[in-house]
Amino acid sequence: MSTLVPPAPTTDATDTPDPRFDDLGLPAALERAVADLGFVTPSAIQAQAIPALLAGRDIVGVAQTGTGKTAAFGLPLLASVDAGTAGVQAVVLTPTRELAMQVADAISSFATHLTGLGVVAVYGGSPFLPQQRALARGAQVVVGTPGRVLDHLDRGTLVMDQVRYLVLDEADEMLRMGFAEDVDRVLSSTPDRRQVALFSATMPAPIRRVAEQHLHQPVEITVARQSSTVTTVRQTYAVVPHRHKVGALGRVLSVTDADATIVFVRTRGAAEEVGSALVERGISAAHISGDVAQSDREKIVDRLRTGALDVLVATDVAARGLDVERIGLVVNFDVPREAETYVHRIGRTGRAGREGEALSFVTPSEQSRLRSIERTTRVPMEQVQIPSPAEVSGHRVTRLLDRAPGRAELGRLDVYREAIAAHLAAHPGTDPVDLLASVAALAVGDEGPAARTGDDLDDALERARLTPGRTERTVSHDDRPPRERRRSDTHIAGGPPRWRVAVGHRDGLQPGALVGALTGEGGLTGKDVGKIDIFGSFALVDIPGGLTADAVDRLARARVAGRPLRIRMDTGPRPGHGASRPSHGPQRGRS
Repeated sequence: MSTLVPPAPTTDATDTPDPRFDDLGLPAALERAVADLGFVTPSAIQAQAIPALLAGRDIVGVAQTGTGKTAAFGLPLLASVDAGTAGVQAVVLTPTRELAMQVADAISSFATHLTGLGVVAVYGGSPFLPQQRALARGAQVVVGTPGRVLDHLDRGTLVMDQVRYLVLDEADEMLRMGFAEDVDRVLSSTPDRRQVALFSATMPAPIRRVAEQHLHQPVEITVARQSSTVTTVRQTYAVVPHRHKVGALGRVLSVTDADATIVFVRTRGAAEEVGSALVERGISAAHISGDVAQSDREKIVDRLRTGALDVLVATDVAARGLDVERIGLVVNFDVPREAETYVHRIGRTGRAGREGEALSFVTPSEQSRLRSIERTTRVPMEQVQIPSPAEVSGHRVTRLLDRAPGRAELGRLDVYREAIAAHLAAHPGTDPVDLLASVAALAVGDEGPAARTGDDLDDALERARLTPGRTERTVSHDDRPPRERRRSDTHIAGGPPRWRVAVGHRDGLQPGALVGALTGEGGLTGKDVGKIDIFGSFALVDIPGGLTADAVDRLARARVAGRPLRIRMDTGPRPGHGASRPSHGPQRGRS
């Protein structure tokens, strides 16, 4: 391989004005995908990298995160892949599992008009077998962390003989994390005649050595980070442990005065899961991601625009080009890795001089990311507390009372006056104000202190507030110590009845799908279903009111994620055995 010294032609972001995407020479199917996503003008890195990569050149892109690198390498990658040929033809290496999932989602969204093309994300901390099966089905594009990619190579579940396109994303971060040897092994496992795109925020000597060894006469493209200011958006954050985010989001949405809200998540799976959880809570919500067809996306956005929908859960790629005047609140359910992505997200509100608000959920271990965001926006973020159950009820009853005068003007209240008069006559000494307060409490869903379900959330929020900077113990949705998790993975004596179903993570089970089966086939309502823990091959669910024999019979035959539920009462671990262990931690379906 030739070296970077002297370097190949170097371009700068200020040399030429940005062209349009349809000027870059992309195949028609990719131009359609770009148009569907609302892209018109490419960023500086896209305008320079895409033509070079389409011409078959290796490139070294010196660019910060958030400058549009994924499309810069993802679109030419798809142009080089033959969707009609099985086998891995392109590999993208990323330093973290979060970035691997994010990049895989973005590439999938670019490939919506490429029939038969498969994209698989492989990373550690997740079961090996589903990844192996996905690769065996003939995926053409693999996005993964160096360690897990090597794991598949060593086991023979990933074959790279046909690889023609390789990307190193955030190369400096991979080397900083100690992946230098792994990256070198992966590069050495690919054919000599392949194209390489290397992206790095900086160009230290180790990165130049990688380029000199593995790239052929690369074009070097340097793009500076653009600073941003956001002045019309009030920016706040709240410290929320991961497993309690859905519960916290429900409370925030219950008290917001915003006409409409957009909730940003990192991945397609999270968009579906959070959207379903909000619907279960009676919130007018929907989700869009790379999996949602363009026609369906347009219908959902139109519902949001007209007021038929109040909350939209979206991934970054799916929300590109979204401009809805009603959006008064942006919630970062997951804090973005890049400060520029944060700026793009909160730009969905506070437009054209209008006031807006942005709230970011930050886990105790993520608070350092806020400093990077503040440096970019040049606006300090204000810490706020998640509304308490009392505040939620107070807000609901205020809105209810505000509607009372209008209802009084409509008339036809005689039946209610008679019922109230009869009740007061039958219960002498009843204070009418106390009666009205009780009726108002019931009207907003407040069943009294004994029925409170928010104590776990409030306790967790208080612990997070008192222990800033705490590192969460696991990468799963459950941040309790492993010993405590094992104790509660089975039915606890005196607690609500626990039921076991024979479908789990490996089958792609989502909490919303399980709740849908229980309510559709078991005759339950969403309120009848309690905590859900999803494990590798099964799931456990609390059903405080129990199930009738007929309901058990119907549910035993019901299918979710293509598999029969086979529901039965959970009896806990067998004598002499520990509780069943999840392959990578339980997934909490309720907060």
